[in-house]
Amino acid sequence: MADVQGGPPAGKAWLGQAKGWLRVRMPFSASRAEMGPWEQKEGLRARISELEAILDALLTRASADPERRDLAPAYAERAVEGLRQARSVLEHHSHPRVRRAAHLGVAQSHVDTTLNLMVWMASGEDIKALLPQMLALIDEHFAADDPRRIRAAELARKIQHDELDPNTPAAALTPSERAFLAETVSHARRLLRRETLRVRSFVWITVSVTGALFLAATAVAVMTFAWKNAIPLCFTPESGGEYEVVCPTYSADTGRTPPTTAMIADTARKYDYIVVETVGVVAAAIASAASLRRIRGTALPYNVPVVLALLKLPTGALTAPLGLLLMRGGFVPGLSALDSTAQIIAWAIIFGYSQQLFTKFVDSQGQAVLDAVRGPNGMATTTPQP
Repeated sequence: MADVQGGPPAGKAWLGQAKGWLRVRMPFSASRAEMGPWEQKEGLRARISELEAILDALLTRASADPERRDLAPAYAERAVEGLRQARSVLEHHSHPRVRRAAHLGVAQSHVDTTLNLMVWMASGEDIKALLPQMLALIDEHFAADDPRRIRAAELARKIQHDELDPNTPAAALTPSERAFLAETVSHARRLLRRETLRVRSFVWITVSVTGALFLAATAVAVMTFAWKNAIPLCFTPESGGEYEVVCPTYSADTGRTPPTTAMIADTARKYDYIVVETVGVVAAAIASAASLRRIRGTALPYNVPVVLALLKLPTGALTAPLGLLLMRGGFVPGLSALDSTAQIIAWAIIFGYSQQLFTKFVDSQGQAVLDAVRGPNGMATTTPQP
């Protein structure tokens, strides 16, 4: 009847009610994957409020200065617009769900624009007070022999010399020197954002590889469950002329008759690979927990340590059966025939843990990417001062 009268179908009405219930009962569904960086978002909003007050004070002081009163209103208007855009982004009106914390990076860009414009509005005394912070930001993102870093240091010495000279106005900066400082600090902030985006790219690459390895491990488990005789994880030890077929979940004696392919197929079980992969995952989880002692936390909204830990799990699920296959093929001399199922499980644990040999290079790269984000305390935790 609702359809005939033009109202919403019953199914759609029920779906709308379910979504409303989820928003009330499960607030994270409406936060668009923002559970982690919520504190950083609020930190940015607090910083925006602080900058609004500072901007008003700068505009008042600039309006009383004959040298800056003509240009200050235009800079202030653009700076206010930047803060307004930052607030709008933080409200999530157009936040992409698949990009965690993307709104923080966009809002930070608008805040940085405001900070750069405030350098143009600031008086010589303000520039002198903020110069140590600007130099620290420049030193963090430019090489020691970079001409921009050298020029900034020369300007700092000039300002200090003018301050000590009673015949020279304090912190006198020419328009070209002010333009150089503003553009150099702006470029340093852009470098900081670029380094932060590299962290996000690294996280997405690692997540993609982890997902691919998980699918590969699942495919191996499914195929070997369906076709247990395709590549059996069985060994044929011989002792005193007596032969035996040993598999991860079952074993059988064949007496003095050398095992044939049919005997191995009868002994193999469809759960063999699943058991070995499960053991490999558990061993990899232990290795992942052990590696946490070397991982430092990060103030960035991207969980690099978490994705590095998750990468080890499907890797361990694959290295465990692959290692046993290498042993079964005689790749490891003297260990080509294990004597019991317990030995097979033990070696599966070793091979599952040995994924650390491969993932340690990814761990090192992840830490290097984090170390490259130089800045006082990371992107959204502490905003660089102008």
